[in-house]
Amino acid sequence: MLEDLLQQIRQCRLCEPDLPLGANPIIQASKEAKLLIIGQAPGTRVHKTSIPWNDPSGDRLRQWLELDKTAFYDANKIAIMPMGLCYPGKGKSGDLPPRKECAPQWHSKVLEQLPNIGMTLLIGQYAQNYYLQDKPKTLTETVRAWQQWAPHYLPLPHPSPRNTLWLKRNPWFEAEVVPFIREYVHAYIGIER
Repeated sequence: MLEDLLQQIRQCRLCEPDLPLGANPIIQASKEAKLLIIGQAPGTRVHKTSIPWNDPSGDRLRQWLELDKTAFYDANKIAIMPMGLCYPGKGKSGDLPPRKECAPQWHSKVLEQLPNIGMTLLIGQYAQNYYLQDKPKTLTETVRAWQQWAPHYLPLPHPSPRNTLWLKRNPWFEAEVVPFIREYVHAYIGIER
């Protein structure tokens, strides 16, 4: 049962000794969910609030999806499961990569409980490397080849403010990919614009 699984996940302490802020697995899911968002790992603000995508990256992601917070945080519509469920710590140029233990431990178990997912947004290279077969080497090439996997999987760049330059250099993303995602999400989930 999904509720039991979510409780197990939220109590997970598998890699707590390696987490600078301790374990706080962040996940949102319901059997009714129709969109799945798989990102990298929670940042410090998300860790502190236990609310996924509760930061400037989440603001941009909601803008891309044309969803307000009420719709975005409705687990009956949208499931959110990062590659690493806990904040991994700070690295030299941003947060560390997601812990490698999480996805093999939990993802398949959660996916078995989400029968209605019509689209999965794979945000960033860690999610894309884990889920996409025969993908190009770079994130830009992978996102440019989005139609190869659509609508089941949609590879996206991270919506972080750090990626503003990438978005300026790749205007085709917001011109072609974002409208496709919006149309699909609103039609499939049934949220009015």
